[in-house]
Amino acid sequence: MGWKDLETEPMNIGGQLNLPFFKAKMIKAYHSSSNILEDEKKIIYLGNPAGYIIETILHAGDTSLHKDMKLIGQQHSIDLAFLPIGDRFTMGIDDAVQAAEWINPKLVVPIHYNTFPFIVQDAEEFVIKLSEKGITGIPLHIGEKFSPK
Repeated sequence: MGWKDLETEPMNIGGQLNLPFFKAKMIKAYHSSSNILEDEKKIIYLGNPAGYIIETILHAGDTSLHKDMKLIGQQHSIDLAFLPIGDRFTMGIDDAVQAAEWINPKLVVPIHYNTFPFIVQDAEEFVIKLSEKGITGIPLHIGEKFSPK
């Protein structure tokens, strides 16, 4: 988005960037990557889909389940993981539970669900399935805030 006169930091999947207050690592996400640029009303390729690890926080992005998530759990100590559960366009509840098992975070927040009819999911079901695996999950509603203890 540098062409829009926004300040950017270039990086690519697998790369790590050390910023003044944190470090960020860009990781794979398996998802389509074309998008509609609203001010132009046309489809423009916006690069490969990705997720990020920012210190001990993982945002998986729009992704399917993939075995690299095992490596994330082996190589990083994740306190908080944001995992999609919407299904149809990302992984669903059962795959997200598997991802959480591999990543082994202290807390999981489900994302990318219930924003339109195709991706309606029961976040409470997800949290119950996580708890059956010894993993803590907390669904947040739009606009809701959460502060870890």
